[in-house]
Amino acid sequence: MKTRIKEYRAKRGLTQEELARRVGVRRETIIFLEKGKYNPSLKLAHDVAVALKAKIDELFVFD
Repeated sequence: MKTRIKEYRAKRGLTQEELARRVGVRRETIIFLEKGKYNPSLKLAHDVAVALKAKIDELFVFD
């Protein structure tokens, strides 16, 4: 899985820690999401998309 979370997070001027706090997860979870090493639940994908003002399919590319 590829993600564009890092790109969108940078556009919003958020750190990994700030994004993690907004969606209620640990910073490590954001790191794994950005590297594509963690498949999020639908709720987490939705929460990240809302926090980054993006659509889920803009952030996550499932192969």
